[in-house]
Amino acid sequence: MKTDLRLTDTNAASDSKGKTWGLEGGLFWWLVGGVGAGITLFFVLLVALNVSFLTSFVVALIPVVLCLAYIFGLRQGKPPGYDRDCFERWFSGSGFAPEGRNNRNFRHPLSEEQP
Repeated sequence: MKTDLRLTDTNAASDSKGKTWGLEGGLFWWLVGGVGAGITLFFVLLVALNVSFLTSFVVALIPVVLCLAYIFGLRQGKPPGYDRDCFERWFSGSGFAPEGRNNRNFRHPLSEEQP
């Protein structure tokens, strides 16, 4: 039996890094790390340092919230390197771009009026 179907290898799976719980690529591991750090911090505060339950819980939420803010604010749905570009801009300035200040007192150097 001869068919006229043409089969082509598309390699469509090579373009995606996959998803876990709706998170792209390896972002799932950031969430696991944040939850792990929160649980460790919770038990260290509660058992070793004898801090109250509510205080330990609130302090333990900080790493989880920071990881979620990083995931959804700087990585999820953003282009590759977006997070590094944001950190570079925040910590070292705008790079080679001109300063964004408005100079309203600008006058052309050849103008007749002198300040």
